[in-house]
Amino acid sequence: MANSSRRSFIKQTTLMGAAATVIPGMLKADALTAEKIGTDAVILFQGDSITDGNRTRDNDWNHVMGHGYACLLASRLWYDHPEKKFHFYNRGISGNKVTDLAARWQTDTLALKPNVLSILIGVNDVLAFINGDKNYSAENYETGYRALLKQTKDALPNIKLIICEPFMLPGARVNANFSQWTEEVAKRQTIAKKLAREFDAVFVPLQQPFNDALAEAPVEYWIWDGIHPMPAGHELMARQWLKVVNKKIGLT
Repeated sequence: MANSSRRSFIKQTTLMGAAATVIPGMLKADALTAEKIGTDAVILFQGDSITDGNRTRDNDWNHVMGHGYACLLASRLWYDHPEKKFHFYNRGISGNKVTDLAARWQTDTLALKPNVLSILIGVNDVLAFINGDKNYSAENYETGYRALLKQTKDALPNIKLIICEPFMLPGARVNANFSQWTEEVAKRQTIAKKLAREFDAVFVPLQQPFNDALAEAPVEYWIWDGIHPMPAGHELMARQWLKVVNKKIGLT
C-alpha cells in the first residue's frame, strides 16, 4: 500500500480508536482501583483465530493456550503469581463469528464457569458481510453479541467481562476492499465499546495502540495481512490488555 494510503488509514483509524499507548520496556501492572480477584479464579479467552493462536484441542500444555496474546498473558500471570492459582482456558476458534460463539457458548463458556471472560470477536463478521452475506451486518453483530453477554450475566451474575476492540491495519486480506473494511470494522468497534458500557465490562482499545505502533515499525512488523498479528503484535495486545484490565479488575 502506498505511503499516502497508509497515512490516510492512520488518520481515519485514529478517530476510530480510543486513546491508548503501548507501555515501553518491561510490562508493569497499574495501581488497582477495583476489588481483587481471589485465588483459583478461572480466566477464559474467547474469540476467533487471533485468540485461537493455533492451540491444540487436547491436554498438551505445551500448546494448549495457543501461540498468541492469550498464551502471553497466561504465561506472565502464571509466572508472576503462582500464589493466585489461576486457571486459564483458551476457547478461541479460527473463523468464528458471533453466531459461531452462540452455537457453542454453553459448552465452551458457561460450563467452564469463568470468573473472568475476555472476548475478541468481529473481523470474521466483517469478512462475511463484505463477501455478500447480509446476515452479518453490524446491526446483527450487535444483536447477537448483546444476547451472548446477557446470557452470560444471567448464568454467571458475578462474572467480570472484558470486551476487546476489533482492529485492522492495511494488508493483503483487506486492501482490495479497504474503504469498506475500514467502515465496517469501525462500526463494530463502536458497538463493542457500547456493549462494554451496557454490561459494565472492561473495554480494551486495540486500534489506537496498533496505529501508534506504526511510528516505531512498518505495518508488516505488527500485523502481517491486515488482520492477524505478528509476534510483536500479540505482545502489544497482551501489554495493552493487562494495562487496561488491571485498572478495573484486580488480577494481581
